[in-house]
Amino acid sequence: MEPTIHVKGKIALITGAAMGIGAATAKVLARNGATVIVADISDEAGQATADQIVKEGGAAEYISLDVTSEEQWKQVISTVVEHHGGLDILVNNAGIIKHTKLLDLSLKEWRLVNSVNMEGVFLGTKYAVETMRPDGTSGRGGSIINLSSVGGNIGAPDMSSYCASKGGVRNFTKAVAVECGAYGYNVRVNSVHPGNCLTEMFKQEFEEMVENGEAESIDGAMKFYMDMQVLPDMGTPEDMGAAILFLASDASKFVTGAEFHIDGGLLAK
Repeated sequence: MEPTIHVKGKIALITGAAMGIGAATAKVLARNGATVIVADISDEAGQATADQIVKEGGAAEYISLDVTSEEQWKQVISTVVEHHGGLDILVNNAGIIKHTKLLDLSLKEWRLVNSVNMEGVFLGTKYAVETMRPDGTSGRGGSIINLSSVGGNIGAPDMSSYCASKGGVRNFTKAVAVECGAYGYNVRVNSVHPGNCLTEMFKQEFEEMVENGEAESIDGAMKFYMDMQVLPDMGTPEDMGAAILFLASDASKFVTGAEFHIDGGLLAK
């Protein structure tokens, strides 16, 4: 029997879910049967995302989470398990980007980017595995999807801190996938690598390119990025959500330690 791609009856925690890829993923998982916990530090936007899911007939709630705080991670996962009986899916989506030349990059800025992008993923993964493993408080296994980036595979000017953090997520994911298999934890761990995606962060990048004289218009800035890839359109947050849905579902039960490049063929060129 062919596997069906759905997440019915599963409990999913998604970080950075107030907007962008996180919000789109929350909506996709909810439409496909999951109870979604929308986690973010942007309380108003996060609550709005959860409310919209509920309005559309899905199951969702908002919870405040600073992914750089170990204590908050412990509390949030404990609360989710207590209120919902378990945790089946974790999407480590929260992330930030800084465009700074290496010679202008401060240690403080470096640590900020890595604390969110890398350490936040470490903390979430650690405490999710702890609760998902057979002797954990959830104990029924699960799927963890870590958001890396094409920047985790290749370099880019003025983005050393970002590329380093996303490269860390890439290899961390593989190491944890192998470890979970070695210890029989029944937890799959995979990474998703978005390419050019029409998020608010990317739209801001277009505007900055025009302001800095790097492009004559928003369309020109968009063309600059689209010329990097194979397919003729920019990706959307929903495209990323669709890939995450597959990795969260039992249809991907034989997939772990993999990296999914959702990039319009950018890394193929």
